[in-house]
Amino acid sequence: MTKNRKHTVDTLLDTYGRTYAEEAGIRLRDTPQPLYRLLVLSCLLSARIRASTAVAAARALFAAGMGGPRRMADATWQQRVDALGEGGYRRYDERTATQLGDGARLLLDAYDGDLRKLRREAGGDVRRLGTLLRQVPGLGPTGATIFLREVQGIWPEAAPYIDAKAVQGAGRVDLPEDPARLARLVGGPELPPFTAALVRCALDRRVADDVREHAHA
Repeated sequence: MTKNRKHTVDTLLDTYGRTYAEEAGIRLRDTPQPLYRLLVLSCLLSARIRASTAVAAARALFAAGMGGPRRMADATWQQRVDALGEGGYRRYDERTATQLGDGARLLLDAYDGDLRKLRREAGGDVRRLGTLLRQVPGLGPTGATIFLREVQGIWPEAAPYIDAKAVQGAGRVDLPEDPARLARLVGGPELPPFTAALVRCALDRRVADDVREHAHA
């Protein structure tokens, strides 16, 4: 790895390498509640809305007691709308409130509310895993991508998961625009924060400019 490239990777990890799950206060582990909370966050992040707003809305939902599928399903539609609004998630609040309720009920009916059962059904096939995730109302391809990008640190079969948005970010900071080459730049545990930092570069040119400036300093 060249000196500038190493500086770029170090800056990405040190300055912008915080996963969205961390921002939402999710201590991600291979247990039902954190996995469900990541699913909710992924649904919120998949809408055309600022990531910071999606994170704030996730925190508001969890603070209101809707951090598990049973509590989400048992909450009223208005309670979900109110929590989303408290987090500033107003543009899509009514539709998203419905989708969160429907998604929670689907998980309870199909997987007893435990995403590890969905994982087992996929049998180690990441494409199958993505297909199953996309069945959750409101998640879709974008949300499934976000979930897999963040969960790869604890579900090894998903790693390395470097999606098109992360590749776009890599191009903005002069890193290889190839998932396999990008994966070789960091160790396995660093993949989730690394990809999160790359996504931030793709979403905000100011972040990319800051990384480039530090890399060439």
